Amino acid sequence: MTDTSYYSRLGGLPAQTELLSSKAVFTTAYAVIPRSVMTDIVTSVLPHWEKTRAWIISRPLTGFSETFAQYVMEVDAGGGSSSPEPDLRAQAGLFVTEGEMVVEVGGAQHALRKGSFAYLPAGSAWKLHNTSSSPASFHWIRKTFQAVEGLEPPPAIFTHESEQEMVAMPDTDGKWATTRFIDPADVRYDMHVNIVTFEPGGTIPFMETHVMEHGLYVLEGKAVYRLNKDWVEVEAGDFMWLRAFCPQACYAGGPSRFRYLLYKDVNRHVALW
Repeated sequence: MTDTSYYSRLGGLPAQTELLSSKAVFTTAYAVIPRSVMTDIVTSVLPHWEKTRAWIISRPLTGFSETFAQYVMEVDAGGGSSSPEPDLRAQAGLFVTEGEMVVEVGGAQHALRKGSFAYLPAGSAWKLHNTSSSPASFHWIRKTFQAVEGLEPPPAIFTHESEQEMVAMPDTDGKWATTRFIDPADVRYDMHVNIVTFEPGGTIPFMETHVMEHGLYVLEGKAVYRLNKDWVEVEAGDFMWLRAFCPQACYAGGPSRFRYLLYKDVNRHVALW
């Protein structure tokens, strides 16, 4: 696999001499949170976490995206939590973008490094600690698990991007491909976390419109994304947050490949109110 980097250089503050102009936008159909606004002054400190700060880049909002929350976590050496998740209903998807850490669940310890993915079922009494001498960064996706009568709960997953096949979309000559951390045919899971890769010139050549909500964090490269009626330039470190049925497409113009971490809700009936 090509040498991989995942954008994780958040924080700092802009100079007082910089312009206010930004591509940050929040609409009724989508939001764009560029890396330039993920500064030191918008971080959160969470209960029962030590030497840790978080950028909360999505949360359920009535009338917008309602299924998930996504954090970018930065854990200093020696930091972490023995009680990270306060909600027993919440499952977790973790993706490491920098450094090393240890996740403990069910009495077993799992070493994670840059490129590692972990799925932790709802109700797991998991722990996470940075036992290295350097800071570590990871994405933490939280979603209330939707149990289904007759389906057993999904098991935990621990894997690495290098262990997963990159599956090319049909008729794209490999320019649009997806790395899937959760088996799309396994309906025990009600969320997917993937890495989507476009080589220069790769494109989504139609306006996707679907019931799944999305969180898209750009890991590498740059592209032009079509969101509803707008074209938006995005680059590594930017986050896009799409509500259900928001039309979407993209064009990766290069010069390097364009990659993002993708969340979507799947495999469940629509709730009727």
